[in-house]
Amino acid sequence: MLVRTLSALECTKLLTANRIGRLACAKDRQPYVVPFYYAHADNHLYAFSMPGKKIEWMRANPLVSVQVDEHGQGRGWRSVVADGRYEELPDRIGHKLERDHAWSVLSKHTDWWEPGALKPVLPPVSDSAPHVFFRILIEQVSGREASE
Repeated sequence: MLVRTLSALECTKLLTANRIGRLACAKDRQPYVVPFYYAHADNHLYAFSMPGKKIEWMRANPLVSVQVDEHGQGRGWRSVVADGRYEELPDRIGHKLERDHAWSVLSKHTDWWEPGALKPVLPPVSDSAPHVFFRILIEQVSGREASE
């Protein structure tokens, strides 16, 4: 098995080519990892979610990591870790351009809203379900590839 380091350009291409990753955040010294759907553009990973544990934790500590991988031929694989910062895009004055851009990037993909809009448990009864647009500002990427 041959393992090599991916260039920054190769890491960016892998992030752009994929739509699901694992988002890692931490609160009170406890890590939390969850799969999430995203779209990559302009050095950000854009995503949509309902409020919950990951949003609460990223609000408390905006430093996050995202891991994305692909399976290759045989036992081959490629993997990228992007370290960055959570940035919420609230539905308020001053954030309209960023929020519209997030919607534009995400909406290029079919059913982009479904994974983030579904919760595994029923939320408390309310008049509306507040959804959250956010992005991860990519500050650093690293990657590896293994091939036979």
